Amino acid sequence: MGIYMKAYLILENGMTFAGESLGKPGDATGELVFATGMTGYLKTLTDPCHSGQIVVQTFPLIGNFGIIPEDFASDRVWVSAYIVRHACETPSNFRSQGRLSDFLREQGVVGLQGIDTRALMRIVRRHGSIKAKISIEPPAGSA
Repeated sequence: MGIYMKAYLILENGMTFAGESLGKPGDATGELVFATGMTGYLKTLTDPCHSGQIVVQTFPLIGNFGIIPEDFASDRVWVSAYIVRHACETPSNFRSQGRLSDFLREQGVVGLQGIDTRALMRIVRRHGSIKAKISIEPPAGSA
């Protein structure tokens, strides 16, 4: 899985997804919610309405604009954790001041990439509010 360490998303219903750690390696918990926008990820990360939530971006590539502080909704990140299918490592916007992965790490935000984010969206739509945890420790019973 590249240069990133393995990380896991564990849903309260027992479903588990394996991916790669993105941002700060570690554990995070929260209510799993999704955002469907192709753009606006900076506003999503910095919007106080996402406090305590693990946000899943359903668009497959996030971070291609890089980090642009002028596009923030507030002066800090509010999400408990952030999940993307794939984080762009080479942002192409002339206003970019860095990469998403570095920004999340600097802000102390646990993240996950490399899982099927659209499948997660379908789970949330079907079951409603669901609690989740991201961990760098494998779930009990997995090898």
